[in-house]
Amino acid sequence: MHYKLALIGFGNVARSLARLLIRKQDLLKSQHDVTFSFTGIATGSHGFAVNPDGLDIQKALGLVEGGQSISSLSSMDVKDSLAVINNSQANVMFENSPVNTQTGQPALDHIRRAFDLNMHAITANKGPVVHGYRELTALARSKGKRFGFESTVLGGAPVFSVFREAFPLAELISIKGIFNATTNVILTLMENGEAYEDAVKYAQSIGLAETDPTNDVDGWDAAIKVAALVTVLMDTPMTPQQVNPTGIRGITPQMIAKAKAEGKRYKLVCSAEKIGDKVTASVSPQLVDSTSPLYGMMNSSTGITFRTDVILDYSITLSEKPGMKGGPVETAYGLFADFVSTR
Repeated sequence: MHYKLALIGFGNVARSLARLLIRKQDLLKSQHDVTFSFTGIATGSHGFAVNPDGLDIQKALGLVEGGQSISSLSSMDVKDSLAVINNSQANVMFENSPVNTQTGQPALDHIRRAFDLNMHAITANKGPVVHGYRELTALARSKGKRFGFESTVLGGAPVFSVFREAFPLAELISIKGIFNATTNVILTLMENGEAYEDAVKYAQSIGLAETDPTNDVDGWDAAIKVAALVTVLMDTPMTPQQVNPTGIRGITPQMIAKAKAEGKRYKLVCSAEKIGDKVTASVSPQLVDSTSPLYGMMNSSTGITFRTDVILDYSITLSEKPGMKGGPVETAYGLFADFVSTR
């Protein structure tokens, strides 16, 4: 089958996905009889392009990474993301616009439009999962389409699918883990003697932290991931505002040194627990000692532990080497895995 693909958002993750699809195109053809073309691209600052007969993705990558507009590649005049979706004639829409923790927009409207046009919708954007999971899941089901969001938490690790497919009818009691690689890198560097400001700059230099690191260091990225897990796996709608995170700005070198002397270290710990119909969730810096599975998660490593009524603790850990950029490629693989599942 030939799939026409629309990319809404063309940042690091979407470009990594495009390159991954190109690298795997022979295997997709030989093992799954799948071919593809890119028919729509929407960017935040480099224009919009649509061609139902196929866009030159290599040129698009070169233009964007050279700071130029992709509009010259388009076969028609399109002015916004919804117009790209409307005119792309895509079978699959990848939604990777910036995360809006408050409302989930405009990603919610992008995904709704994709389903209206009988497309599969796959996203790394946590906003629509938190703010529209039940609606979008029902809409996808009514259209016989897939709503894929595996890459929203822990990148390429199959967090949602492992729990839903490997633990049938298990009741999730609690989750605990480290969900934000940026803060883990910063805390690791501070433990090694770096100043907070220098650690943030390093995280930015390797592509983990944004120019404005607020969402990471103040805990909002971690909080929306907790909210997404609670919403989907505990069947309890939750927003990041309800998680009410505490970030790492208040962690001082003196606190780090004292913890280290005591054989402990600070981690930005994410957790949620369900008792009856009530779920409590938190994101905050906590001291962990060497008996904790979180203790050994250094640099950009992340992970999660599920506790259920049938299997006490089941953990997934995503380990990375110091200085490894990693993140966009792993998230892209999660998108890729969801795409393969649509066949």
